[in-house]
Amino acid sequence: MSTTPADGRILAANIRGPVTFSEGEDGQLTPRRGGGGVVSALSSAFGTGDTLWICAAQGDPDRVMAGRAPGGRLGLDGSPGGAGVRMLDIPPDTFRRAHSGVANGALWFVHHMLYDTPTVPQFGLAFEPDWAAYRAYNRAFAEALAAEAGPPADGGGGRGAIRAIVQDYHLSLVPRMLADLRPDIRIAHFTHTPWAPPDYFRLLPRPVARQTLEGVLGADHAGFHCRRWADAFMDCCEVLLGADVDRARRRVGYRGHVTGVGVHPLGVDAAELRRRGAEPDVQARMATLAAAAGARKLIVRIDRTELSKNIIRGLAAYRELLVRHPEWRGQVTHLLFAYPSRQDLPAYREYMAAVTRSVRDICDEFGTGDWEPVTLQVDDDYPRSLAAYRLADVLLVNPLRDGMNLVAKEGVILSDDGCALVLSTEAGAAAQLGDDALLVNPYDVTETGQALHQALAMDHKERRRRTDRLAHAAVTLPPARWFADQVEALEPPG
Repeated sequence: MSTTPADGRILAANIRGPVTFSEGEDGQLTPRRGGGGVVSALSSAFGTGDTLWICAAQGDPDRVMAGRAPGGRLGLDGSPGGAGVRMLDIPPDTFRRAHSGVANGALWFVHHMLYDTPTVPQFGLAFEPDWAAYRAYNRAFAEALAAEAGPPADGGGGRGAIRAIVQDYHLSLVPRMLADLRPDIRIAHFTHTPWAPPDYFRLLPRPVARQTLEGVLGADHAGFHCRRWADAFMDCCEVLLGADVDRARRRVGYRGHVTGVGVHPLGVDAAELRRRGAEPDVQARMATLAAAAGARKLIVRIDRTELSKNIIRGLAAYRELLVRHPEWRGQVTHLLFAYPSRQDLPAYREYMAAVTRSVRDICDEFGTGDWEPVTLQVDDDYPRSLAAYRLADVLLVNPLRDGMNLVAKEGVILSDDGCALVLSTEAGAAAQLGDDALLVNPYDVTETGQALHQALAMDHKERRRRTDRLAHAAVTLPPARWFADQVEALEPPG
């Protein structure tokens, strides 16, 4: 199977682009690589052939650059007037309402089943302008894709020569909008989050739930990280829309259109990750971390302080490990890299504060003059994260729900001496890594603590064997091939 896009024009749409900008004190705009796992995946797969990446300006420096660059066009490295990127300058209020009010404030919570339902959500008057903004935001992307596709193909022979690959829950409405504008374009949509089952998805207002499903069904192909999320999407289409679902052939028919449903479990570019993990800045941080740890074993956790990541229960499990197995006191250190996320939302600010309190409580209860049970770092330092992967004896990944979770894959690939993986059953990665990870119910603190003990006590040869098998599974579908699979799924039958 090819790992490069097929012939013809390929358009990708994602909220973030491969580059973003910061403004210095002198007013100069400096480009840097865009953040987020989707950006990393697309960056590894994009930029060859006739391709264009459409994204949105993320802040004022991006908007300034989008205004300076003719038509918002940039190179993949951020150079103005390039051919690889088109950055949309969406009005700030529209962006904020669409992003914080709907994408992260509603769809994320639904797909990850995060609501404290006795009190939230409350979809009322305040939500109406947010949903209108989300529709406008998606419309801007759909219109940009339609314009960048060029003139419609003459007749039917050219159908499929132009393909649009739309990414994630921020742009759930784009496929239907684009199909209405340009029925000659073949469209794929990929959801990087889990998909909620019907009983939870219907928490959304009925028109919102219907429009979201109908939006994705405007695509010719809908992709997910694992079969569980694909099945939940098809269940929602059947229960909430009355769509014709063919599970054997993995197709959904709705209003005369058929959408194929595929599973594409994103993997890791191992060669690039190992190359980066061997750089001098990573080596320097390894030396610092190793010196601080001494002979102690390391339990490593690397996450954004995202509610779904379940950091607080992970800390509670570590505390239970120290209570039930006092022999580990002074013999293990928990490296917790918890990078702030979505601090514009009150729930996330409180969660960050709760993580900090939990760390302090554990250190107060168990710490000694020469042993700090937990080391918390909140400043985002990618080389330090790679260094921790290489040194980890145990990697803890216990999300409440996760579309995939690349931390679980990156850690076992970079491990120098074998790393036992404690992994939530609710991560999409469990479908690929479950045979050799120690699987846990993320709500069961006791089970997770016991798994940490088992991981720490694991025989070195067994840990090494498991790590090798995990690393092999983690690279099954690296980013370039993952992207090419979505393109190939749009090829007409026959």
